[in-house]
Amino acid sequence: MFGWRAPKFEDTPNGITKLHEAIASADAVIIGAGAGLSTSAGLVYAGERFEKYFGDFASKYHFKDMYSGGFYPYGTLEEHWAYWSRYIYINRYMDAPKPVYRELYDLVKDKDYFVLTTNVDHCFQKAGFDKHRLFYTQGDYGLFQCSVPCHQGTYDNAAIIRKMVEAQGYVISENGGLSLPEGILPEMKIPSDLVPHCPKCGKPMSMNLRSDDTFVEDDGWHRAAQRYSDFLRRHQNMRVLFLEAAVGFNTPTIVKYSFWRMAYEWKNAVYACLNYGEAFAPDEIKKKSICINGDIGEILKQLQPQPT
Repeated sequence: MFGWRAPKFEDTPNGITKLHEAIASADAVIIGAGAGLSTSAGLVYAGERFEKYFGDFASKYHFKDMYSGGFYPYGTLEEHWAYWSRYIYINRYMDAPKPVYRELYDLVKDKDYFVLTTNVDHCFQKAGFDKHRLFYTQGDYGLFQCSVPCHQGTYDNAAIIRKMVEAQGYVISENGGLSLPEGILPEMKIPSDLVPHCPKCGKPMSMNLRSDDTFVEDDGWHRAAQRYSDFLRRHQNMRVLFLEAAVGFNTPTIVKYSFWRMAYEWKNAVYACLNYGEAFAPDEIKKKSICINGDIGEILKQLQPQPT
């Protein structure tokens, strides 16, 4: 259907106004969200935030960002989970520094909406989105699974992650913040009795993140997939806005390509692409598309109702 061409951004004239109108007139809004949304919200994986929480690991192993550290072959599970527990806590259980997700929620909360996302940090629910209108396709930092896996189940990890972090010397404040007492250096390993193992086969647990063919699609995943499929079926003949928010080209088939296809096939659909440097639409749907180039957080600020 669509011929490949190198992406180049293009701004739709009066894009903010046209998107306002598209949201107002839509019977339903289907949001497709990518990693850029969390980056705009301040959940960055390098720089000052990385140094604050992982400076000890960076000094020892010389990686430059959280993502690289997540793939490092640590010598023991105690050290592996020391790293990953910090990683999970700050990216899943701490609030994002900026209210980008809340601003997106405010934009669509009175509409019939659904969210399809590759993000795994739970920010949508924390911002107020209905969990029954969310489909996290790639997993959740808040879930463990068997690393084999010996069964298709997942397990909430909030309590054990908190214990792992505190075992390294960190103090968790009432508002969820993470700090070290003055003069204390964090442990780079956790006690062996905190290392998680599968309750069925005894093998080590792993994160419920889609990185290879061991990813567990549990009952919750399948129920969310079905709700998304049902939502699409019910709305395909209505005025639907496909709102693509900060989706890149790491996994384009999940959101981007599927939105292009449906925008092309659905007579009354509108496609909106909000992206920093990659806001564009294929020629086949350009006439029914709105492209706005820029940081998603700044775009959402412009879309908020203005005080009178």
